[in-house]
Amino acid sequence: MSQEKEVLDKIKTKLSLVPKKPGCYQMYNKDGQIIYVGKAKILQNRLKSYFTGSHDAKTTRMLEDVVNFEYIITHSELEAFLLESNFIKKNRPKYNILLMDDKTYPYIILTNEENPRLLYTRDIKKEFKKKNKYVFGPYPNAKACKDIVEILNKTYPFRKCSHIPNKKCLYAHLGQCLAPCENHLQKADYEESIKSVVKFLNGNTADTIERINMLMEKASNDLRFEEAIEYRDLLSSINTIVEKQTMELNDNIPRDIFGYFQKDGMISIQVLHMRLGKIIERNGEIFDLVGNIDDAVLSYIYQFYDLGFNILPKEIIIPYLEESSILEELLDVKVTIPVKGIKKQLLENVMENAKNNINNLQKMRLLEMSKTTKPLEELAKLLKIDYPKTIELFDNSNIQGASPVSAMVKYVDGKPVPKEYRKYKVKTVVGPDDYHTMMEVIERRYKRLLLEEEKLPSLIIVDGGKTQIKAALTVLQKLKIDDQINLMGLLKDDRHKTRALMNSKFEEILIDKKSDLFLLLEAMQDEVHRFAITFFQKTHTKNSLTSILDEIEGIGKMRKKILLDNFETIEDIKNTSVEKLKALGFPKDVANNLLTKLNL
Repeated sequence: MSQEKEVLDKIKTKLSLVPKKPGCYQMYNKDGQIIYVGKAKILQNRLKSYFTGSHDAKTTRMLEDVVNFEYIITHSELEAFLLESNFIKKNRPKYNILLMDDKTYPYIILTNEENPRLLYTRDIKKEFKKKNKYVFGPYPNAKACKDIVEILNKTYPFRKCSHIPNKKCLYAHLGQCLAPCENHLQKADYEESIKSVVKFLNGNTADTIERINMLMEKASNDLRFEEAIEYRDLLSSINTIVEKQTMELNDNIPRDIFGYFQKDGMISIQVLHMRLGKIIERNGEIFDLVGNIDDAVLSYIYQFYDLGFNILPKEIIIPYLEESSILEELLDVKVTIPVKGIKKQLLENVMENAKNNINNLQKMRLLEMSKTTKPLEELAKLLKIDYPKTIELFDNSNIQGASPVSAMVKYVDGKPVPKEYRKYKVKTVVGPDDYHTMMEVIERRYKRLLLEEEKLPSLIIVDGGKTQIKAALTVLQKLKIDDQINLMGLLKDDRHKTRALMNSKFEEILIDKKSDLFLLLEAMQDEVHRFAITFFQKTHTKNSLTSILDEIEGIGKMRKKILLDNFETIEDIKNTSVEKLKALGFPKDVANNLLTKLNL
């Protein structure tokens, strides 16, 4: 019995035992990792739907990885929704919609301390734990937000220090702080300043703008031009934040509007932030869609606030979603599904932006495909192989055999994957020997992949012709994987430029130098060469440095390592000081001797 059939039979047996109750389910891959989490009103119906009938491409791809599932029965859908959210937060499953933890926006905070501070922050989660009374934002322009905090802090005497010092600081001497370090102050002493700042940040900016204009003119008349420019920049920042809009609500209720658009297995979710009756920020993300659309959008909205990086407004506006009442219950917020009026217009605006974003993404992907995927399809035809999804390229580098190294770069669908790049110091080859160098590196690379049961690439490209291809082929045959990996070489002309490719039968294939395929292969060859040369230069420099240090008295193995870790070249050491060397642990006489010998 095949392994796939065993897995399917096991799943079918478990499905017959799933109860018709609400709950949360988890899909597992062969490594025991949770790759998808969902909730269901009736667990049996939902889970059976995955393993019967046809599905869209994204769900089918997910199911290919599933070898097992588990579930937890709950008393209600609400409990299942919470459990689903907790599993997503903890395990970050591959096929669920996930918000990025660093997706944060700037806010202005007026702290609720006895001596309050006015702060710019992106860590709203931390500030909420302190239960600060006044929180303004999010703001669409981080620079404008910082500028306003800076100028308001110059205008109003709030505390500037994170901890109250023992004596007056510069801010107190400039009149920008009431000096709680020396004066016994109460919150009442800040009352007028708090009212003015809150009024300003709530959108009543006319008085403040008039005052800033007056201060700017006065500074200019007094020839204090730097100060005048500062006030001018503040006015610009204010205008950026409170610019006029056609769609406004005059009730000053903070609200967020969510919309979505689904197309071709993807979903675009957008959120529009409205503060002080004005749109101040629009953002969102595009995800691969697996499962129910309504569930995906509800999960996104809940994560949006539950992760703690966004302030919960007084009202959320959404399109009709099944079970949307869950949001009201969990978030304790008013959820509106508008059918007419300005709120309906705002919702339609967000939905239109979601549609536009997904259409733009598809256009970008088509452009990328024309530069990467399409050329690789052409390469597959030329080599008479399957589409080479993953390609690994190798290049050797040395100077007359000195400091020999090799490098490997990896491409997936024609795009580089730098985190998968690898460097190799050649261990078994002496002198300039490209053939055996290539053999050593290819063997080290693919022996390791086989040992770790990692996926092999679709195609290997070596930088060179018959010699390099033959070396690689010999190793692949020795490892018995020559029928699993395709092989080719890139030939260069006298000016070291790509001129043609060579297949594993040592046949040259010329390509139009203006074609996208040629440009892609040339870029790949340049990248692996760049990576190899960079590694070689660093290795050669270290080797040269080591050999020089070996000749200096008092520099043993440990001290040599310290120098290699802290200096790139001999020149760097020559130009350092005895004090720096002493700080690294060198005795004074050894440091002096080292610098003397190097500077002879």
